[in-house]
Amino acid sequence: MQLRRILVLFPKDWDLVELDHPRYQAGYRFYYEGFDLFRFPDNARLLTFDARRYVDRLARKYRGRIDGVISNNEHFGSLIAAALAQRLGLPGADPAVIIAAQHKYYSRCMQQRIVPEATPRFEALPYDDGINVSPQIGFPCFVKPVKATYSVLARRIDNSAQLRALMDFSPLERLILRKLVRPFDDLMRVYTPFTIGARAMIAEEILDGEQVNIDGYVHKGRITVLGIVDEVMYPGTQAFMRFEYPSQLAPEMRQRMVALTEKLLAGLDYSHGFFNVELIVNPQTGAIHIVEINPRMAAQIANLYRRVEGCDPYGMLLDLAVGEAPQPVRGDGEFRAAASFVFRRFDGRAVSSIPTEAQIADMHRRYPDARLIFYLKKGAGLAREMKWLGSHRYAVLNLGGRDAADLHLRYETIRRELALDVGVGLPSSRIASPN
Repeated sequence: MQLRRILVLFPKDWDLVELDHPRYQAGYRFYYEGFDLFRFPDNARLLTFDARRYVDRLARKYRGRIDGVISNNEHFGSLIAAALAQRLGLPGADPAVIIAAQHKYYSRCMQQRIVPEATPRFEALPYDDGINVSPQIGFPCFVKPVKATYSVLARRIDNSAQLRALMDFSPLERLILRKLVRPFDDLMRVYTPFTIGARAMIAEEILDGEQVNIDGYVHKGRITVLGIVDEVMYPGTQAFMRFEYPSQLAPEMRQRMVALTEKLLAGLDYSHGFFNVELIVNPQTGAIHIVEINPRMAAQIANLYRRVEGCDPYGMLLDLAVGEAPQPVRGDGEFRAAASFVFRRFDGRAVSSIPTEAQIADMHRRYPDARLIFYLKKGAGLAREMKWLGSHRYAVLNLGGRDAADLHLRYETIRRELALDVGVGLPSSRIASPN
């Protein structure tokens, strides 16, 4: 078997865990480039980062040395990977399509053209003078950046005072936001005629209901859906509590969602790569609306499909990277249910203690499929995440079970044994059991 040489840009923690698995060691050689946008001192590189020069440098370094390039980084990694693949003549998505999907304002414009019935009312709000602007769609509304990650600065706004508070950035925050979106803006000017840059917010009508992810991939324009994952929020918030597979929605509703997703991706001309589309359904009316389109693999939840279906999403991603058609597998997994549990604090305090390496090793011996990753913050970084998100994520646990009841029993056992708090800072009446 010929060794496949793959460049991985801005690798995420889940990427490193998955690609380190022995099943890839014989057939692949991985090269890694990029830095962590959200951890110091790596993120200090944003101060001088130039995306166009970065693509130029990587093209010179890797021309003729790699067979494919991938990135699951939602901020600008997947866009840079597409630009680099195009430059090197390797399989990849059209950078212009990536930009159109990721730019929340222009994405809404295209959604309105392709599936108007699934597109909420929306408008752009430039945040340079946004504190003096009120949305024409009125209050309440949902406001978020046109380009962001991890739901940063995304929340329900009920009045002008809340909008001013959301968009009243300190000089340091303005610098950080400007540096975070500059790579996207620079590449947007190269590949598209868009005039509204990433330094803006978007206001949308409020969408209520049950939220899901639809995951899959496109090869030569052919769309394959892997499945639908239920998104469960912490009660009374927009903060993810867990992602659970398979979805509990009725089969007819799942079929409607798949059909909508296929029509949307075809209309966007998204012809290559993984996708993760977030939808929301109103349980009273049955209306389905698009939350957002992510033209990449959702790395945190991809391994849920491996646990339940027995398929290998990362193997599929690597097949796509070299232009080959993936071979999906159905219903051959070790478990019948799986979830990604998110541990958050809402009180603004840092996590005071975490399990020891010995405790975590013991947990892995008894639960070999479990994957626990910590995201610990303190000081200014913690304060900024609380302001921008209203909570801070400090750990994620991915796990499988014989069924939903067994899955949640295993989760509760691990949580208690490792003394992991859940929902600290929420009123006790709003902290729900995962059952």
